[in-house]
Amino acid sequence: MDAEHETAPALPKQPQMSAAEYARSPIAVWMSAAALFTDPLGRVLLVKPTYREQWLLPGAAESGESPTQACRREIGEELGLTREPGRLLAVHWLPPDHPDIDPGMRLPGEVRYILDGGTLTDGEIAAVSTPAGELTGFEFVDSTQVEQRMIPVDAQILLAALRARLSGTSAHLESGWHVGEAPPLDWYDVRVRPRAGRTWPWHAEPVPANLPVVQSWGWLFMPDGRVVLVIDPNNRLAALPGGTVEPADASPEDTLRREAVEEAQLTIGEPARLGWVSDATGDAYGGIGPCARLRLAAPVTAVGPAAVDPATGRMFARLLATPDQAAGLLGWGETGYQQAELASRLAEDRWGPPRPVPTPITELPATGL
Repeated sequence: MDAEHETAPALPKQPQMSAAEYARSPIAVWMSAAALFTDPLGRVLLVKPTYREQWLLPGAAESGESPTQACRREIGEELGLTREPGRLLAVHWLPPDHPDIDPGMRLPGEVRYILDGGTLTDGEIAAVSTPAGELTGFEFVDSTQVEQRMIPVDAQILLAALRARLSGTSAHLESGWHVGEAPPLDWYDVRVRPRAGRTWPWHAEPVPANLPVVQSWGWLFMPDGRVVLVIDPNNRLAALPGGTVEPADASPEDTLRREAVEEAQLTIGEPARLGWVSDATGDAYGGIGPCARLRLAAPVTAVGPAAVDPATGRMFARLLATPDQAAGLLGWGETGYQQAELASRLAEDRWGPPRPVPTPITELPATGL
């Protein structure tokens, strides 16, 4: 027989296992599922157990439950709500020897799923009811405060899940860290902090002539319809490019042009005014009293290499997000989404950028475009 038709050697016989033996053979680990809920301002719901000092996301699991089943049941039992869990935000592996585990706890390892609970309305928040024997209550916390309430690894998981929700992605984590390269929001440790929210009314109309304009920020559109956000490394909060109207600026539009270059190295086209936010006290500007914080939109015409902002001496990260993603990161609540919609309509009508499809948040190249 020639080599072409030689038969391969037989494989060694595999050991046989009974069904009972096979059922005992896999390594046992814990599994839990939790829900990430936010309020209309983007703050995360945490619950306070009676049996430990730290706060938690609502959730757990019972034997035989799937993550969705466990999450659905826990939402009902811990919060008194009937709500279907949404998509997977994060899955996390906690090893038995993780340093944040209490030395007295015998943990075989845990796989934890974080599912999207969505945004609770004011009515749903008013209806939340926690079981007295298990939880002492609940609270909405902004993401700059979670480390103060949770053990470090739990805070890492929550932040990764929140950022995945904001970016439209899912996170794969081990020991609190991303498996593989961290996405931009995690790389820059971006947080969301509600900024006065509903207490600063939004006006989609011209600024009254007697009201000083103290701030000029812009929704700056790339050709694909996404907008640029800047991240100051000192506070890790997302902001629109822009800043304080200086005496040397000929107009708020000139302020935006100057700040776009200094903060984000962007050249922009002619800005258009969208409206203004009413600041009743002007505390950030020396307590000057009622004033206006102007919001504009403009097309980006050129992107330069990343550089240090001369006003702060810091280099800001430059992220690209859809207008809705930007609104979520800005922490302005419904006001932010109203601005995002108005800016998107104006940009599409005047400059042609399409409404962007949902896409993960990315970073502008450090070398520019």
